[in-house]
Amino acid sequence: MNTIRLTQFSHGAGCGCKIAPAILEKILQTTPPTSHFPGLLVGNETKDDAAVYELADGTCLISTTDFFMPIVDDAASFGAIASANALSDVYAMGGKPLLALAILGWPVDKLPVEIAREVLTGSRNICEQAGIPLAGGHSIDSPEPLFGLAVTGTVPKQNLKRNCTAMPGDLLYLTKPLGTGIITTAQKRGLALAEDLEEAIKIMTQLNTLGKKFGELEYLTAMTDVTGFGLLGHLLEVCEGSGLSAEVDYASVPLIKNLESYTSKMIYPDNTMRNWQGYQGKVSGIGSASLLTLCDPQTSGGLLVCVKKEHNAEFLMAFSGESWLKPIGTLNEKQPVSITIQHG
Repeated sequence: MNTIRLTQFSHGAGCGCKIAPAILEKILQTTPPTSHFPGLLVGNETKDDAAVYELADGTCLISTTDFFMPIVDDAASFGAIASANALSDVYAMGGKPLLALAILGWPVDKLPVEIAREVLTGSRNICEQAGIPLAGGHSIDSPEPLFGLAVTGTVPKQNLKRNCTAMPGDLLYLTKPLGTGIITTAQKRGLALAEDLEEAIKIMTQLNTLGKKFGELEYLTAMTDVTGFGLLGHLLEVCEGSGLSAEVDYASVPLIKNLESYTSKMIYPDNTMRNWQGYQGKVSGIGSASLLTLCDPQTSGGLLVCVKKEHNAEFLMAFSGESWLKPIGTLNEKQPVSITIQHG
């Protein structure tokens, strides 16, 4: 079992499995529902991270699901990454997860069931870190392996964060470095250094628990997590949902160390270019290197947060021990181009 490479059994990997933004937009262009649900605070209108339903006591229920095909070869790491990624949607709304259900698809005629058990072990480890039970789930016999979670969480209504409520002048912060899509693509091709893959797995299995703390900050106006559409795609959702434009200082964007050794060899996921095709008319100032990193599909990426400029000193003091604590850009009044990349 130790010689089986899970990534060789799937055509996609991690959040790079996502349907392209342009195609997804067409899928979601359906007839609006005729029923009205007053308690539904967040649906799919603004492409937010999870659905949110208000309960009678001022508490909001958060519901989300996320699953994908193997992004790494190690089964336990795959389960852990997929679980951290799914839990991130709750944290991105400012909430706290309560419980999770497993979603498992397994090609039982191709892969030993013992490996599926390792996937679940990795998932349970992450759920234990989050302080929640892996309380059940559903499995199917599928042509390719896939795994993820359906997660339920809660958030006080006043702490709920969305991706469409940013304000002009806000500063942008990103809590994890970019590049997991590039490193894991190199792994699939047998070209990733062991230490680089280890670092990428460490990043992807890090829980975005900061999201709950961010939810308590009134001066943090909007939040989302960065996953399969890359930093540009998720920042575009913030800009379009909030009616704003953004400037990104590329030199300040955190990147996984040694990433250039892969991008210089043009190692990147197929979905990088598919992402760019959906954004290129809305972005200016892109370069060859910044295209590969800013459109890189992230799996279990960091939180993208918008902080009121006048409260920036307070924010810096509150999170002074964090390595990511440097603004990567600003939000401004709406311009003809949604995102401008500044170099140097």
